[in-house]
Amino acid sequence: MPPVTTVPEGSVAPDKENARDDLYTLPPVTVNYVVVPVMVKDNDGRLVNGLLPKDFTVLENGQKQTLKFFTSDSFPLSVAVLFDLGMPDVAVRKIQDTLPALQGAFSQFDEVAIYTYSSTVSRVSDYAAVTQRLTAVMNQLKTYTGANNGPPVTSGPLGPQGPIINGHPIDSQVQPVITPPKTARVINDAILMAARDLSRRDPTRRKIIFVISDGREMGSDASYADTLKVLLTQNIIVYAVGVDSAALPGYGKLQKIHLPRLNVPGLADFNAGYGNILPKYVSATGGGTVYAENAKADIERAYNRAIGDARNQYTMAYAAKPGSSGYREIEVRVRRPEVKVYTKAGYYPLPAPK
Repeated sequence: MPPVTTVPEGSVAPDKENARDDLYTLPPVTVNYVVVPVMVKDNDGRLVNGLLPKDFTVLENGQKQTLKFFTSDSFPLSVAVLFDLGMPDVAVRKIQDTLPALQGAFSQFDEVAIYTYSSTVSRVSDYAAVTQRLTAVMNQLKTYTGANNGPPVTSGPLGPQGPIINGHPIDSQVQPVITPPKTARVINDAILMAARDLSRRDPTRRKIIFVISDGREMGSDASYADTLKVLLTQNIIVYAVGVDSAALPGYGKLQKIHLPRLNVPGLADFNAGYGNILPKYVSATGGGTVYAENAKADIERAYNRAIGDARNQYTMAYAAKPGSSGYREIEVRVRRPEVKVYTKAGYYPLPAPK
């Protein structure tokens, strides 16, 4: 078995000899590498450190793969932050109060872009280091408002009065039907735009989409299936902070749903009808979800935990086998009892280099 290029923890240096760069340039043959970030936690949710290549088994479509690269060092992040303005305004205001803590969760080596979405998607800022420029963008976000999601008025002086003749209401046996308008929440479109922008960032960075939302989806042009394919092809991980209705008791159980074997032909089933679509993106890409109660301190802790999880993962790679460009399943096993493994469920191979 060929030796695995192992980068000892703490030895990654930010120079041209960086083993992360070598991952994309060595060996000097035309071969694609499958990069697999893996997060391992114990039953209490704590990260498990100190694992070695021999502790991992990586399977592709059930076949064991030979690791060519392994490190437990943290990577600099390229992060697209998606801020959901379709939530009720009171929820948006609470998030705005926590933005300084969000900025503080990033390191000086990270680069961050900001997007907002509701019925449409807006790129508020392109990728920039965590500097005063990002501070200005965060201050700009504090001026935005959310949706006015009050309940419809169905009675009383402001409610519907039925037919009126000469200024006097007429009794009617038919009660008016009040249907509150549906507001588009294009989370698929927002994730797709962010993924396309991330695909052009430095490949030696870990690419993250960080969504602050209740996960509602309605009215996107992009489907879940098409968006997920882009994420898996570009090795992008989705992390989420679930707020507002997503933080209600019981919602956190959705995080435990894991899809180790996606039935790709049936991905169209994910296109519509979900109250909270974020757990599906998170599970399929190997990310994580933190459900924050409405208290400011809870949301701020959620930022630090989610960004910390994204940064501190094991990273391994193996050579992709030539062949079909269709979906390939990935399974990672760890030789440790009572641990939980978080990684992407599969990938779509890139075309072979010429």
